[in-house]
Amino acid sequence: MSNANIKVKSAIYHLRGVSPTSGRTDITTRDVSTMTDEPTERGGTNLAPSPTETLMAALIGCTNNIATKIAHSMDLEFSINEILCEAEFDRRGVLLDERVEVPFPTVKLTIDVNTNATDDQLDTIREKLPRFCPVSMVMRQSGTNVIEEWKVTR
Repeated sequence: MSNANIKVKSAIYHLRGVSPTSGRTDITTRDVSTMTDEPTERGGTNLAPSPTETLMAALIGCTNNIATKIAHSMDLEFSINEILCEAEFDRRGVLLDERVEVPFPTVKLTIDVNTNATDDQLDTIREKLPRFCPVSMVMRQSGTNVIEEWKVTR
């Protein structure tokens, strides 16, 4: 197949960040807004997750979205009740001590799901998830060991 037959589906994201304080950033995209903030002990106002916590929130959201899309494309009943994230964070970089190649060496996700999927079908979802979740892909390619533990209720 020649490259001429491959259609690229891409999107350009437009976001805007305004910083009312050194610890807080108000962010808008499309017609929605959010923020990141630091805890008070780090100079923030503690109104929102920090940027690094927001990265983990993005991983949780992407995992939910992509795993559910995969399961539904297989015509399975599938709903995620909860995703827990435990991230090991090497803070030497943000403390300006030294450059850190892999700020998050290990991230563990515990995914609690209700489904009618067989074990083989769940294996397919588990295999496809890291291939299609863009947040997980970026983290894995940066050297992070993303571990997924599944708790399944049928």
